[in-house]
Amino acid sequence: MSEASLDGVVDALRRLPGVGQKSAQRMAFHLLQHDREGARRISTALVQALDTIGHCARCHTFTQHQVCATCRDGSRDARQLCVVETPADQAALERTASYRGLYFVLMGRISPLDGIGVNDIGAAELIERAFDGVVEEVILATGFSAEGEATAHALGEALRSRGLKVTRLARGVPAGSELEYVDLSTIAHALVDRR
Repeated sequence: MSEASLDGVVDALRRLPGVGQKSAQRMAFHLLQHDREGARRISTALVQALDTIGHCARCHTFTQHQVCATCRDGSRDARQLCVVETPADQAALERTASYRGLYFVLMGRISPLDGIGVNDIGAAELIERAFDGVVEEVILATGFSAEGEATAHALGEALRSRGLKVTRLARGVPAGSELEYVDLSTIAHALVDRR
């Protein structure tokens, strides 16, 4: 392997979120020195995923089929539609086993600084889906960052103005935490959203 090839591996690994130059270099050296079979498996799995995985025609999550397994599941409550930013957020909600409705994955969030507006995240498709005659409640499960809040606000206003019930995930102090270690914004939101 030439030095250029090694640099290519490091540059490719740096594309992962949270991976800087040193971490990417450590990973590349580890795979090449200690786990060449693991490197081949990663390579094969990525190529296969790129060739076979696309977006669900109904909810936009990742799937190997036209419509994902969740959307095809007749036991799900089609009256509830949970809006998330990414397939990773959907997977996190599914792991809780506490939600049995359907999803709509935005594939992002509003970010004016990055030039991403409400039309860039699939708002028109969401509105069409939400007013399919079956959905009764849209649950906005976007993040609580400034961009996630802006996204929830814009989508909530658009959906409420058409008469649909819109709810938002609750915020608050995590269970088992000490108040002195919780950030002030979380405490303030917990007070406002108290029940």
